[in-house]
Amino acid sequence: MVASDKLFAGSIPEIYDRFLVPLIFEPYALDLAGRVVAFAPGDVLETAAGTGVLTRALASRLAPSTRIVATDLNQPMLDQAARRQQGGVERKQADALALPFDEGSFDLVACQFGVMFFPDKVQGYRAARRVLRPGGRFLFNVWGDIADNEFADVVTQALASAFPNDPPRFLARTPHGHHDAGRIRDDLQAAGFRDISIEAVDATSKAPSPGHVATGFCQGTPLRSEIEARDAAGLEEATNRAVDALTQRFGTGAIEGRIRAFVITASR
Repeated sequence: MVASDKLFAGSIPEIYDRFLVPLIFEPYALDLAGRVVAFAPGDVLETAAGTGVLTRALASRLAPSTRIVATDLNQPMLDQAARRQQGGVERKQADALALPFDEGSFDLVACQFGVMFFPDKVQGYRAARRVLRPGGRFLFNVWGDIADNEFADVVTQALASAFPNDPPRFLARTPHGHHDAGRIRDDLQAAGFRDISIEAVDATSKAPSPGHVATGFCQGTPLRSEIEARDAAGLEEATNRAVDALTQRFGTGAIEGRIRAFVITASR
């Protein structure tokens, strides 16, 4: 991972929320929220909360008395989340590797597609464990291999053809770069977690058009910074290259693609 992989600023949060959240994040937010509800926690900490898709799912399903604290490294993402949901949730800018909460403050820590961005995975897991009460749970998900996530794979291949000498690899490198179940289990055990379960969850990503997918990935993620670093004026052209590749693979109009993630549960 490079430093720019963690930067979600400018217009990225709004585009991310508008295009990518319904495209790939909502199904897994509902899945993870359902798993959280089953534990009936009194206090929930969400790390790497982004624009709040999981936060909203948790707030709508958990008991009104549940305390929900949503954190993210990027304040612009929290600001976008606040515009979508008012009240009922505490929001705080925080580094998931150095959480500013007392030891044993929460019954459950949840993280939706965030641990892939941790520069030190074991330290991030240790930080989550520290703020959990004895017997507390850590629930999170990670994307599977990019080959099992068709839209992201096609966009990555399209940009590789657009920039053959220096292909942008953000999607393969970071969101889809941490899917080895054995390594995840080893890292969690190194951080002190036990009773670890890892489950593959497949879903279908649905988009109203190839342009919706291309805009979301090319302009609503740090992939945008990679494209602009290679050609400051080339964002639209790169997006159009992705549109063409998606159209060739999936057709025009509404399109569908396979997505795969892994859901992990561990106990303190």
